[in-house]
Amino acid sequence: MTPTEVVQGFIEKINNHSIDGIDKLMTEDHIFIDGGGAMIQGRKGMQDAWHGYFSIMPDYLIIADHILEVGNIVGVFGRASGTYTSDEQLKSENRWQVPAAWLAIVRKGKIAHWQVYTDSDSVSRIVAREKEKSKKL
Repeated sequence: MTPTEVVQGFIEKINNHSIDGIDKLMTEDHIFIDGGGAMIQGRKGMQDAWHGYFSIMPDYLIIADHILEVGNIVGVFGRASGTYTSDEQLKSENRWQVPAAWLAIVRKGKIAHWQVYTDSDSVSRIVAREKEKSKKL
């Protein structure tokens, strides 16, 4: 598989919320960096992180509009979307979509590095608003 095909498979597993599928496409020393710069290293930590993320963003989706490959480095340009929930209810006011880019480094057919580039302020505002609402209940 080419690095682009590996990345497309990884995105497919993310969009299907297949934690096992995501896990199989990560190297043991996988590094994840989110849009805010927080880093998680290792497959086990990422399994937990994806499980937690999908529980609060059950319809999270990556839309890849353009993919560029240079050697084993792949750039993905598009959008991310989802709906934040703390109670398993998908409310339209908690729906978001943001422009995003991802940098992947592929090693031996697996993702060694996955970095997200996006302005997640709108998502953070939704999460903060919902947490404030729940405090008032």
